[in-house]
Amino acid sequence: MDTTAPGEAADGPPRPAVAGLLLAAGGGRRLGGRPKALLHLAGRPLVEHAVAALRAGGCSPVHVVLGAAAQVVRARAELTGCVVLDNTEWESGMGSSLRVGLASLTGTGTDAALVALVDQPGIGAEAVARVRAACDSPASLVAASYGGRRGHPVLFGSGHWQGVTDRAEGDQGARGYLRERAGEIELVECGDIADPADIDTPADLERLRAYGS
Repeated sequence: MDTTAPGEAADGPPRPAVAGLLLAAGGGRRLGGRPKALLHLAGRPLVEHAVAALRAGGCSPVHVVLGAAAQVVRARAELTGCVVLDNTEWESGMGSSLRVGLASLTGTGTDAALVALVDQPGIGAEAVARVRAACDSPASLVAASYGGRRGHPVLFGSGHWQGVTDRAEGDQGARGYLRERAGEIELVECGDIADPADIDTPADLERLRAYGS
């Protein structure tokens, strides 16, 4: 019988506790004001698909930051078991959502936050699991890469949270912080298992339909 405790490796010390942090506040301005969290893929809102990918990839708990039409998203999406947060400043850009999410994890004993974006449905549980597996301490700084180019998801050990929060502005999110520490980032190639394309424009909705076919 397997007596390994949750989060504990069978042949060593416990794995770092990695929470999933889903940024799902976008209002879909270029999509005619359709909140991205509520775009449908295979009959379900994107936010549900993203939460499922984080969970299946080994992240727990999962914190979800909402913004545009937050109450509608809460009503229509199945987010049971998630910590659901409202970013009242979502129109200022991704940086504010990142600050809200990291603040909600501070003091919880979580070693790292794996940050995913709701409008990248081609990134699934396999990519999440690869990035999560590279975390070995609160000092970890890990990102998925696609053909050697850094993308999402990105994992920030808790030792980086204050630095990220201090620099998270507008739509830049953590880009400035990551540029400053480019030499410290462990890149994990995910181009063979995931597609990092965003759903940003009406033309992108065709790609969304293709994912669901």
